[in-house]
Amino acid sequence: MTIKPMGRMLKQWGLVALLYSISVSLQAHQIKAAITTVLFNPRTENIEVMHRFNLHDAEHAVKALFDKQADILDDKTTQQQFADYVSERFTLLNRQEQPLGLKIIGYETQGKFFWVYQETEQPPALTGLKIQHDALRDLWPSQVNTLNVEGVGDVKTLTFDGNATLLEVGFNSAHH
Repeated sequence: MTIKPMGRMLKQWGLVALLYSISVSLQAHQIKAAITTVLFNPRTENIEVMHRFNLHDAEHAVKALFDKQADILDDKTTQQQFADYVSERFTLLNRQEQPLGLKIIGYETQGKFFWVYQETEQPPALTGLKIQHDALRDLWPSQVNTLNVEGVGDVKTLTFDGNATLLEVGFNSAHH
């Protein structure tokens, strides 16, 4: 058995660590994920929805969905198209599966993210929600959409991945 000089061993381990960190950062960039917050706002008595997409993913999505020249950074038409696309693939339903009628109230680019905002009035005596969140999942099957429901007791988190298309969250008592 030969014993390698310590300096050579350290260089090899350093190279292994460098390659590993590059691999991890490349994999991290490949993860397709979005975060949505569904907020029951007691002040406005509205349900406010805030979708946050990685701008990088939104840029690739609009080119695949609409036009190879689509520009989500600077083109208001593309931004509106993307907001409409998200709106068509996101639905809030009551427990009887009646849609709550969300409307788009805005969208914006902020740092590394593209935001889409929706809202609807809070229906009386709401005991839970059924939610569909398929934005970008038609483009990328590995897309994960995480959703947090806030303002009705503890935060409730739903994860739309794999075959999950309609998930449900219940509230302890009717929400007014």
